[in-house]
Amino acid sequence: MRCSLKRSLTVLLSASLLLLLLLHGGSRQEQDPLQVELRGLAPDTILQLLQPQGAQHIFRDTANLSALHNVSYQILAGSLAPQKKFLAVGMASVKRPRGFYLLATLQSLFSQSTEEELQEMVVVVHLADTDPGWNVRVALTIAQKFGQHILLGRLLLIHIPPEFYPTLEGLKRNFNDAEERVRFRSKQNVDYAFLLSFAANLSSYYLMIEDDVWSSKSFLTAIRRALASQEGSNWATLEFSKLGYIGKLYRSSDLPRLARFLLLFYQEMPCDWLLVHFRQLLAQRDVIRFKPSLFQHMGLYSSFQGTVNRLEDEDFQANALDFPDNPPASLYTTMSVFKNYEPLKAYSSAQGYFWGKDPAAGSTFSIVFQQPARVRRVRVRTGSAEHP
Repeated sequence: MRCSLKRSLTVLLSASLLLLLLLHGGSRQEQDPLQVELRGLAPDTILQLLQPQGAQHIFRDTANLSALHNVSYQILAGSLAPQKKFLAVGMASVKRPRGFYLLATLQSLFSQSTEEELQEMVVVVHLADTDPGWNVRVALTIAQKFGQHILLGRLLLIHIPPEFYPTLEGLKRNFNDAEERVRFRSKQNVDYAFLLSFAANLSSYYLMIEDDVWSSKSFLTAIRRALASQEGSNWATLEFSKLGYIGKLYRSSDLPRLARFLLLFYQEMPCDWLLVHFRQLLAQRDVIRFKPSLFQHMGLYSSFQGTVNRLEDEDFQANALDFPDNPPASLYTTMSVFKNYEPLKAYSSAQGYFWGKDPAAGSTFSIVFQQPARVRRVRVRTGSAEHP
């Protein structure tokens, strides 16, 4: 990786930053960080204060794909943390013909997290509109509303200049999509590819969401519990919502090849379809989706042509602290297994269930913990919507 950092802050700005930090630090016990606003400062000054190294351009080498080779990432606000976090939450945002949900999405992410959870998390927003004026205006609005989180290293705003994008003209019209639709979804694939590439070294895990979602309370803790239940599993994707590419969790070590995958097939199909193919190529055949869902779609108007989009996840719960955290275990049963409904599907927090044939008196279903565990509660659910 090669870095080129332009240091443009003057002594006055440095002093202003120090004063700002002191002011925020003195009032942190009395004010909600989300309500801190940077009043009375010029727009350019705000972005510089929230970007301690000045106007940053970070160059990242990736393996042998020209579209990702030496891409210049502009950090509009925030700075890279010296150490990796547990979780990076990433989203791309463009101007919508109708509706604007990005601020509400950020508000939900931060307000639904405890102080301890926030210390383990960084949120990355790729402002990816082709209108540079819109990107700057949105960055300023975010900086004014969430300045404290930017200063504390919890929020990064980035942009990739259009000259680094592959062509978006004359693309293949697969599935008989209209030309405008093909251009939109193809650019969206590239937006996410650049975002994934940037986020690859920020954390141990990466959570993909959209810019119009509500978050459940303490979603990070719920994700930790889900990961504990999958210890030893070679999963590629864990899903915390059934909608599109909301709530998809990846190991950060997989992000570079996922970014290359999205770029390689950027004009072939929508992003959520490509994510399914990526999971299957990494030998995860079945969907691993956890309930309750941790994220809910809130947007009414789509980012594509402002069409009405009323999608909702009926499995969403605003408070998911009741999320089960089954410790790693081996499972055994004396019952015959019907088709592929093996015992693990009963124990896993992911979607699915065990189906035994011809149970009788004396049939057993045994759970053997890999390590001793203190069990506080056991919950057994039987039946399904199809087979109550």
